[in-house]
Amino acid sequence: MWRSKAKETLTLCLGILLIGCLIQAAGQWKGDTLVFPGVPAILRAFFGLLGEAKTYRQLWTTLLHLLEVLAVSTLLGVAVGLLEGLSDFARNLLRPLMALIRAIPMIVLIVVTMVLLKYEQVPLVAPVVVLIPLISEAASEGCRRIEPELRDVYRLNSNLNARVLWHVHLPMMAGYLRQAYVSAAGMALKLVVSSEYLVQTRDSLGKAVYSSSYFFEYADIYAYALLMVLLVLAVTELPVGLGKMVRAARRKNRPDVEMDDP
Repeated sequence: MWRSKAKETLTLCLGILLIGCLIQAAGQWKGDTLVFPGVPAILRAFFGLLGEAKTYRQLWTTLLHLLEVLAVSTLLGVAVGLLEGLSDFARNLLRPLMALIRAIPMIVLIVVTMVLLKYEQVPLVAPVVVLIPLISEAASEGCRRIEPELRDVYRLNSNLNARVLWHVHLPMMAGYLRQAYVSAAGMALKLVVSSEYLVQTRDSLGKAVYSSSYFFEYADIYAYALLMVLLVLAVTELPVGLGKMVRAARRKNRPDVEMDDP
């Protein structure tokens, strides 16, 4: 077990080293230390940002936007996915709309949202619209993959209601939703920061990146990118870690619970 963990950690460190080598190689190829300042300069800028109070205000603003986007898009996406999974008519009816949303470029969607809504609502609404098809597709696929025999058993014992959806359908869809959540979290942060960048949201990472690019502070831009990577890791890995802790506690208190209990 420990050898597997050590190998995984070593591979992760090598991946980080590869990123640093690529940045250094790009700087050598471009021959412009302003655009590619190098890993030492980026790390100095990163730790400099960590020592500033405004950085944490910016992180907090973007984190709130990210959590709001994930919560709303998950709620709407699962609802649409369940509807599509339980009804072929709804699936065929909504398919063109989902395809249209996927095809619209993000920048066009942000501009349209800016015209229709207030600027402070854009970092929430625009990413939610983009993420709904991603989450609804996973929810729909998970719902449709439930064994027909199980559906028949639950249909004989109970009508379809909120309790059945919560205790039967959602646990069986958990694997699909978990994968969709990991993809959605990274995409959501990029969409949120892009929206903040365009609408100039005060005290946000998007606004900070805009200011850094305006003053040609490229080391700060890379440092903010590193902050965003850490933010995505925290949002995606923390729920997984908490879920493992909860399951481990359940197994400890109830030895009869199987190891693969979702």
